[in-house]
Amino acid sequence: MENNTKACKAIQILKEGVQFSFTGDILTEADFNKINWKTGVDSEGVSIMTTTNPHSEITWSLFKTEYDKL
Repeated sequence: MENNTKACKAIQILKEGVQFSFTGDILTEADFNKINWKTGVDSEGVSIMTTTNPHSEITWSLFKTEYDKL
């Protein structure tokens, strides 16, 4: 399984339906901290994204555990 597919699956296991984007692979905590998390939409319907993870149930440690299982 490709790294990107594993990363997406690991995040969805931790919180189904969460919306995010990233480029490259997520192999380190530094990579994980570059994920763009969707936090809402503005008045024009454009996604509001942040690299500050708003999901306390998705930590690097928990992500890495799920990622390694796949």
